[in-house]
Amino acid sequence: MKKIVVLVSGGGTNLQALIDAQNRGELRGGKITCVISSRADAYALKRARKNDIPTRVVPRKDYPDNASYSKALHEALFQEYADLIVLAGFMTILDKRIIQAYKNRIINVHPSLIPSFCGDGFYGLHVHEKVLQRGVKLTGATVHFVTEICDGGPIILQKAVEVRNDDTPEILQRRVMEEAEWKLLPEAVSLFCEGRLTVCDGRAYIDYKEVSK
Repeated sequence: MKKIVVLVSGGGTNLQALIDAQNRGELRGGKITCVISSRADAYALKRARKNDIPTRVVPRKDYPDNASYSKALHEALFQEYADLIVLAGFMTILDKRIIQAYKNRIINVHPSLIPSFCGDGFYGLHVHEKVLQRGVKLTGATVHFVTEICDGGPIILQKAVEVRNDDTPEILQRRVMEEAEWKLLPEAVSLFCEGRLTVCDGRAYIDYKEVSK
């Protein structure tokens, strides 16, 4: 059983999707063993505690720079024996210390179909604002491995979502979460924990062979 550590900073809707999947028995091969927040007031911590999941806080504001913060976070991850790290609305960029230590063991969900609307400055509601400004007809979500290139890691899963004429950024954000993010993230976590993901030459491959129960 793989130990899953989820990193959060805010409300934790994607964390809740993982918790719900776990409670339904759909998080195959792994278990959420700790939720670590960069903010003590993150509502995601309440979601975790409500479901008896251990929590830790490593406050970003307590550290003068990203390097010192990443060192403290790395130590916390080591202490939790993390097999997989999931970024669920974590608002601090991980430095190479953590990315190299957990190569192909950190995944993130991004609210667009990468390589569109991704990279520096594309996060949260900003993504959906840009989608609507550009007038694309399909958007969606992507789950990918984290590398030192922002939103540039190997893509694990993607799902398209329709953009409608009367969408606002808030409405579109909700539809992308409900139709794509909350479905893709638990599935990607399960694929990893079942040992069904491999990375070769910058691409992620899924073993679709039936896994024995």
